[in-house]
Amino acid sequence: MAKDCCSSGCSSTKQLTPQYRKILWAALIINASMFIVELLSGVQAESVSLMADAIDFFGDAINYGVSLAALSMSLAWRARTALLKGLTMGSFGLLILVTAVWSTLHDATPKAETMGLIALIALLANVSVAMMLYAYRDEDANMQSVWLCSRNDAIGNMAVMMAALGVWGSKSAWPDLVVAAIMASLGVSAAMQVIKKARSELNHQQ
Repeated sequence: MAKDCCSSGCSSTKQLTPQYRKILWAALIINASMFIVELLSGVQAESVSLMADAIDFFGDAINYGVSLAALSMSLAWRARTALLKGLTMGSFGLLILVTAVWSTLHDATPKAETMGLIALIALLANVSVAMMLYAYRDEDANMQSVWLCSRNDAIGNMAVMMAALGVWGSKSAWPDLVVAAIMASLGVSAAMQVIKKARSELNHQQ
């Protein structure tokens, strides 16, 4: 999950070797693609937890993008980018919470099979990124945090798979809604941390 992972950029620009840069590009493409896949699948399957999990992929994609662009960006612009990221993540998180409430009121039961399949694909995506970053896990704290982000996101994918199993077994939307509410709340919390840190960095630049 995104909480406590990569608050305003994932890696130290001094450590961006050509090989590591290629890995970050691959991670960026995988995360951006999975954000779109999970978001659209969540809407199609009426699964709020899938949409909530998409927030993690969105946040990580921006983190990797900031890491790649950081060589040509000043600290002030990195802070502005992080602030925009935090506001966007927070908006997504609140939207998911509102959607969860709406689904509760309308008793919409998501498609468990779609939830499980997409969550499995998301898990494979995060595991592949974690494996690519594994060799860099013992470098500086920033590089370590990048690897931990992907490893922790896999936990979110497994939570969605468990929610899918719960929906299938109970024929109820409640497992999906509970997981979605937890993940969206963590997303909002992470967004608030990012916004706070970004504002602090901008204030120090003035």
